[in-house]
Amino acid sequence: MWSMGGWTNGTYRVAYGVSDNPLGPFGNEGTILERQEPIAEGPGHHGYLHLEASDEWLIVYHRRTIGDTEPGNRRLCIDRMRIGGGRIEPVVMTESWAR
Repeated sequence: MWSMGGWTNGTYRVAYGVSDNPLGPFGNEGTILERQEPIAEGPGHHGYLHLEASDEWLIVYHRRTIGDTEPGNRRLCIDRMRIGGGRIEPVVMTESWAR
């Protein structure tokens, strides 16, 4: 996974790629986290967690409130990440955590 686009504007997002070899080459499989109205824009600088006990995947990242023009005004967020059939599904941003 990697961040791409401009971190100072709404084009920042997270994409991912896959390969049969850990050294690559990696094919771009698409964007999994991007601007989502009306919640936020500019998600990126991410990491992920795998909670083995529940086999749950989480993505940790920062994002900005839509319309906030100050690039440094970012919030740390965590959302569920679903992986199935060798693909990562697009992440749905949340405004609060619910189990």
